Amino acid sequence: MRTKSLKKNKINVVTLGCSKNVYDSEVLMGQLKASGKDVVHEEEGNIVVINTCGFINNAKEESINTILEYMQKKEEGDVDKVFVTGCLSERYKPDLEKEIPDVDQYFGTTELPGLLKALGADYRHELIGERLTTTPKNYAYLKIAEGCDRPCSFCAIPLMRGKHKSTPIEELVVEAEKLAAKGVKELILIAQDLTYYGLDLYKKRNLAELLEALVKVEGIEWIRLHYAFPTGFPMDVLEVMNREPKICNYLDIPLQHISDAILKSMRRGTTKEKTTKLLQEFRGAVPNMTIRTTLIVGYPGETEEDFQILKEWVKDMRFERLGCFTYSHEENTHAYTLEDDVPEEVKQARANEIMDIQSQISWELNQEKIGQEFKVVIDRKEGNYFVGRTEFDSPDVDNEVLIDASITYLKTGEFTTVKVTDAADFDLYAQVVN
Repeated sequence: MRTKSLKKNKINVVTLGCSKNVYDSEVLMGQLKASGKDVVHEEEGNIVVINTCGFINNAKEESINTILEYMQKKEEGDVDKVFVTGCLSERYKPDLEKEIPDVDQYFGTTELPGLLKALGADYRHELIGERLTTTPKNYAYLKIAEGCDRPCSFCAIPLMRGKHKSTPIEELVVEAEKLAAKGVKELILIAQDLTYYGLDLYKKRNLAELLEALVKVEGIEWIRLHYAFPTGFPMDVLEVMNREPKICNYLDIPLQHISDAILKSMRRGTTKEKTTKLLQEFRGAVPNMTIRTTLIVGYPGETEEDFQILKEWVKDMRFERLGCFTYSHEENTHAYTLEDDVPEEVKQARANEIMDIQSQISWELNQEKIGQEFKVVIDRKEGNYFVGRTEFDSPDVDNEVLIDASITYLKTGEFTTVKVTDAADFDLYAQVVN
């Protein structure tokens, strides 16, 4: 029989999924620390909180496997308690309680006060902006809104995160100031949909006004925009981007597909013609802008012709950054009523084909950078290289700049100017400009 550990409780927060989850874990950890709790991120601890993802099949599998792994540790006496929170828990709580009943408690995405209470802590509203950041010290995510009002047929996010709810500008400025005081130099603005920001609070799309307020925060050097929706994009944002040097000439705008038949079935509220025109307007307004997008292949009813339209369009658009995913058939979404009729191997082959086209485009665009100078931030040292990023690259998903550590010593978190000497598909090689 296992005996209860007598050691002081240490709470280990394990984060799965997207940057929104990273942010939520950081808020949870900030609250726990304020209550005097010993809290760590993905290290050893006798109490474990797993912040799960429930977005697509692979993410759900990873979440379930992680829960089972910690339940095994609990069984063996290495862990005393396991709590589960986040999107998977929000979406499948009754099923999880039935299938994995030995978890101490399950919490949804909006039940932070209840989770804190279960951990012996109090929720303190006055801690706005107090987070224990888990990212490298030079950048942090700033979640400007929660939830989503879009009706996309394939997406389960509204089921897990609810309706769109913007955070007021003044609260976000306070949070940005607190991050800057800790040495954060780059803010990555995230939401399910940046485009919608402010409609609920200010009765208008207010992303440009938020950016105007954030650029005034001292210590912040870069502000990056992630996850804008193409329909109804507030074009005044481009004017601010062009005028304000702190705002990276970078936009992450998931477009998902381009065939009109698929866009209609996906309920995206746009067409190939409108999307192409929007991208041309982006390029016209901010000529050296990097556009990152994500696409889905293998959506129900996607014919070979639909795929060819997408493929040719990717070749024509020459996106600087692009990711491609295979469609995941998610229950309770509108698309779940359709037949998931594209075989898995066809989905995978199509995704590979898109990524092959993109690697060639990326290689060609990178070759053009040889001999040019760029401001980069140094994220880390890896092997014989310092690894940095330009303003055109987001952490973990985009290109990196490699600088020979045997020639130059650089400090992580600092900015420096480099000259590109060589380039591969997704990496630039550079030396520091003295």
